[in-house]
Amino acid sequence: MRIFSSLYDRALEWAAHPHAHGYLAGLSFAESSFFPVPPDVMLAPMVLARPDRGWHLAALTTVTSVLGGLFGYFIGAVLFAQIGQPLIEFYHAGDEFRLVEQWFERFGVWVVFLAGFSPIPYKLFTITSGVLGMSLLPFVLASLIGRGARFFLVAGLIMWGGERFSKFLKQWIDHIGWAMVVIIAVAVVLLRA
Repeated sequence: MRIFSSLYDRALEWAAHPHAHGYLAGLSFAESSFFPVPPDVMLAPMVLARPDRGWHLAALTTVTSVLGGLFGYFIGAVLFAQIGQPLIEFYHAGDEFRLVEQWFERFGVWVVFLAGFSPIPYKLFTITSGVLGMSLLPFVLASLIGRGARFFLVAGLIMWGGERFSKFLKQWIDHIGWAMVVIIAVAVVLLRA
């Protein structure tokens, strides 16, 4: 099935939209607090379309992701019963939420730093930070470093690979997409075991 190639083509169209920067900022904010789609799906094609703006786009994604993380923190600290718990139930992420709580108890602020590269949605880390009352300054710094490392890495790889990367991605996107689905499914099964 060629689902991912059509999504990739759609993402390239969105990347060229006049309001693409606003969409990227909105997606980055939302993903850190309540929305399931990671901003990489817009960041990568936008950098591919405008490699001269790659660092700017990575910075925009990082800043708005951290702001969204602060909103997630607020949900956890103030609105957990009204919004946080229903979100966790909606995404069937109760096991992952408990796992993140255990990681916080064991590793502290380092969990937020590593969350940028985790298969567990970042919003669970931001909400849990609020629930557990993590100090705000370390939370923001760890978020900036962790999320920034991820988004600048994505932008840098796209800028470095350029057109040849685009051709490779276009050719293999469906295989890569299905491989990611399998990896995420296996990770979820292993985390719940």
